[in-house]
Amino acid sequence: RKHTNSNPRHGPFHQRAPAKILWRTVRGMVPHKTARGAAALDRLKCFEGVPHPYDRKKRMVIPAALKVLRLRPERRFCKLGDLASEFGWKHKDLIKRLEDQRKVKSEAFHKKKTAATRARSDAVKKVKVSAEDQKILESAGFA
Repeated sequence: RKHTNSNPRHGPFHQRAPAKILWRTVRGMVPHKTARGAAALDRLKCFEGVPHPYDRKKRMVIPAALKVLRLRPERRFCKLGDLASEFGWKHKDLIKRLEDQRKVKSEAFHKKKTAATRARSDAVKKVKVSAEDQKILESAGFA
């Protein structure tokens, strides 16, 4: 195989982690040499998996990015994690194990939350408010 007469440590650097691959891809789409583009890149956060502050947040679905809506069924595709692991990223199994743990905890939390919400709604339906309390509530703006 031919080599150029240059030092590979001087770059270009090929990052292996999926978050870094995505970051570099987005950087190619953004005018990163301007102040506006640099500020946009500073606001971009990429992670493998879902780290601590974001695992408690409600996740949103972007319909325009769904594979089932964007790709025809016969088209081929690949996942960035698979691509990165074939390219030399060594932490795919670790991230998969941590994500499985997070999903178990998240499901338990969701079941507990839905049970509490259901119990509260049942309690609200069962409660009886007296006429004088109802007048006070209506005067305060609660009906």
